[in-house]
Amino acid sequence: MDQDKYLSSYDYHLPPQCIAQTPAVPRDHSRLLVVKDPFTVDHQHFYDLGNYLKPGDLLVLNDTKVMPARLHGQKENGVAVEILLLTECTENQWIALVKPGKRLKLGAKVKFPARDGEKPDLWATILQRDDATGGRLLEFVLEPRQRLWDVLPDYGEIPFPPYIGDRQATDDQYQTIYAEKLGAVAAPTAGLHFTEELFTKLAEQGVQTAKVTLHVGIGTFRPVEAENILDHVMHQEWIDVPPTTVEVIEKTRASGGKIFAVGTTVVRCLEGMAQESDFPRQPLQSFRGQTDLFIYPGYQWRLVDGLITNFHLPKSSLLMLVSALISRPRLMAIYETAIAKGYRFYSFGDAMVILPEACRGQEKIR
Repeated sequence: MDQDKYLSSYDYHLPPQCIAQTPAVPRDHSRLLVVKDPFTVDHQHFYDLGNYLKPGDLLVLNDTKVMPARLHGQKENGVAVEILLLTECTENQWIALVKPGKRLKLGAKVKFPARDGEKPDLWATILQRDDATGGRLLEFVLEPRQRLWDVLPDYGEIPFPPYIGDRQATDDQYQTIYAEKLGAVAAPTAGLHFTEELFTKLAEQGVQTAKVTLHVGIGTFRPVEAENILDHVMHQEWIDVPPTTVEVIEKTRASGGKIFAVGTTVVRCLEGMAQESDFPRQPLQSFRGQTDLFIYPGYQWRLVDGLITNFHLPKSSLLMLVSALISRPRLMAIYETAIAKGYRFYSFGDAMVILPEACRGQEKIR
């Protein structure tokens, strides 16, 4: 456990050519690394997922939808400005990351031209600094009864990750096919591999699905900077685990099925909800609110049995979360194997599924 608490223990070298720039087409033709048990992996494709799930198992999906959160504008003196919207605080007042931050003083006004060049410019004023994110609070000037949500597609663009270069992929390819609730600044990428055909096949074999919502924000991708990871503070993110999903989870557990989180955001939803419920000491309760849950090795799991996830950045909190499920040495060895076998990494990359049998030794709270 001592090594597990050091940030440097989660570092690895990734050759640049391993970073996927475009998704697999069709989506479910991406590769799938299957972690079968503490010692064995299989190399398959995502459309083979059903071979590793059983009737009665449950896939929990994050139905968030990426919003056109990146806006390009200029200060009144013509200096270029870029912002990334994070959270709406009150009507038309948003927390955003800004570049260049040092040149955007309080009271500065920024205009954002419409993408089609025909609609009027959108204006915003910098109100204050937000210490929690290092960003700024902006107030947008709009017509009465109009909200930024209404006009955002006219001014913003989908914020692809910075490691994707020439943006050869389309906006639709950076949304899951079940994306529904607008509010994320990044896609829940484990879900990008699913197709309607695969869902149909899984349903026919008795695999169930349920949905939660976590609007992916800075808490998910903010870098860990403290060498002792216990000093890292997670930014809060809003989650929603509705009563219908809790009901399906309870029925799945009662029938002996396994709970598979599709992505680390779903892990945070389910484990955050279980923590709020004080499960298993108390019954599960639906939950809608903020979570700052930070999962790293030594974490005592409450609900999640298996995980579908992509390959994550070095030294990231996501790498720590997955390490908590199968151990850090095991995960880092799997990453070495994936690199050697040419797996594609990050948002548009390949996937891995960690089966419940691979998680033996990771104790649950009882």
